Amino acid sequence: MRTPISVGLIAVLTAVTVVFGPGASAGRPATADGLADLPALSPVLACADVPGLDLTGVTDAPVTIRSATVVGGNCEVQGSIAPADTIVLRLPVNGWTQRYVQTGCGGLCGNARISYPQAATCPVIADGTVASATTDMGHQGQNDGSWAAGNPQAQIDFAYRGVHVTAQVAKAVITRFYGHAPRYSYFIGCSDGGREALMEAQRHPHDFDGIAAGAPANNMVVQNTFHHGWNVVTNKDAAGNFILLADKLPLIHQAVLDACDRLDGVADGVLDDPRQCRFDPATLICTAGQAASTCLSTAEAGVVRRLHDGAVDAQGRRLEVAIAHEWGSELEWTLFVPTAQGQTVASENFALSYLRYLRDPNQADPAYQLSDLDFTVESFWRVVQSSSYMAAMDPDLSAFQRGGGKLVLWHGWNDQHISPQTTLAYYDAMRQTMGQRTVDGFAKLFLFPGMAHCGGGAGPNTFDVLTPVMAWVESGRTPSAIVASTVADGTVTRTRPVYAYPAVARYDGTGSTDDAGNFVPVTPRHQPADDYTWVGQRLYSHGYQTWCTAYGTDLVCRPADTWLTRRQRVTA
Repeated sequence: MRTPISVGLIAVLTAVTVVFGPGASAGRPATADGLADLPALSPVLACADVPGLDLTGVTDAPVTIRSATVVGGNCEVQGSIAPADTIVLRLPVNGWTQRYVQTGCGGLCGNARISYPQAATCPVIADGTVASATTDMGHQGQNDGSWAAGNPQAQIDFAYRGVHVTAQVAKAVITRFYGHAPRYSYFIGCSDGGREALMEAQRHPHDFDGIAAGAPANNMVVQNTFHHGWNVVTNKDAAGNFILLADKLPLIHQAVLDACDRLDGVADGVLDDPRQCRFDPATLICTAGQAASTCLSTAEAGVVRRLHDGAVDAQGRRLEVAIAHEWGSELEWTLFVPTAQGQTVASENFALSYLRYLRDPNQADPAYQLSDLDFTVESFWRVVQSSSYMAAMDPDLSAFQRGGGKLVLWHGWNDQHISPQTTLAYYDAMRQTMGQRTVDGFAKLFLFPGMAHCGGGAGPNTFDVLTPVMAWVESGRTPSAIVASTVADGTVTRTRPVYAYPAVARYDGTGSTDDAGNFVPVTPRHQPADDYTWVGQRLYSHGYQTWCTAYGTDLVCRPADTWLTRRQRVTA
């Protein structure tokens, strides 16, 4: 979660956050931010009366409102949707501008907390005039995955139901509370929240008018098995000891910068597009007499290359999208590279949480170890086939697009958890499926140089991604750039524009390179040759996802698994 920033800083950032393209106006009066000028409405119901609302039939299960209390200018509502989805709503009591914003969860969720990833400076968020809600997605606590054992309904709620039924209930409560339905509804989330965002666009395309999906874990099955598992096992020797330790990461990172930092025309410690970097870790292998602290062993250099490239089988076939960790992100690799022997790295916890409790939804295996995971094509299809209901990889968003929905995808190039290549691959699959012109009319992708997972990192990482979505929906202003800031101790030290992909920012040669005003958009004539050829590339399809039902302690999904079984035979 991003650290809250001061009101003064909010004012500074809000003034420079969004640049709009020449998209056609929707013909509605708009503010300078591109938002519709909507009158603020007062509640027609007392906050204390919300628990008494009859919400029968609003969704597919009973709804219970446990409490509603005025806190800090909002009616804070807590309740649940059967069987176990906790929901939290925040309803302004001093003026509601007819917008609803639902926020996503992270990790494996388990808590209901309203937060606005990369949206604190959005004007209507900052002034507290939006109604908001979130959910814990059907289970409480236990982010280790054990909540899923013998609980198929919790698995369904986490996969796709919890967010949808929360939207239904929240809109019903809002309508009763203000006597007016939301004029516009939005969803914002990062990481698993980004997966939730795409799951909504794919499975429930009419829930939201606009969606901001950050660093989406849409390929959750592969990410939490082969991706994070590879982060660990490829760094172990035959005795089970780690080969590369974190004390070598600054050395590697500096070598990458020395080789590639100036490729974008500015030496600023950030790679504008890491795909342009052709760094070879073998250049750091120790020569005779060289101090070990200043170089890498052959084994260490091999680990660096394998961590960058990603999981493969013994024949070199890719078990994830190529480039698992971009050059320039090395300082973030402490997620999976330990500081000392004997440590358990975060990637191991992520992988085991999934492999033990979600790999096979009907058979938990708490004793499962990473050594049990086979990096083979046969194992790949067995794992992804069993939990396809968790993935949000359908590239056909035609229903969302036809309904006027707008989507902003965003990802940090230095993301240590989820490769930005997975978002690029999804965006490419959308264009292949729906056509480039159609996709350009309702979806934009922003890639933030130097930014880590959902924030942080060496590059500018504080920005407002929600206002561009709202302005696109409400006044037809297509977002062409988002200005990101580096904030240190409450002070903005650098601003930099990030243009809608495939455009990149280039220094115009005048003034400070820390000032966004001194950069212009350039679309490279020759794009890097992205290679999305991997074992699971067929998963980006309109037939992979399944719908599931809980029967006692068993999860039964439809359609039958024939889709993947067919391809398993072909691919294996």
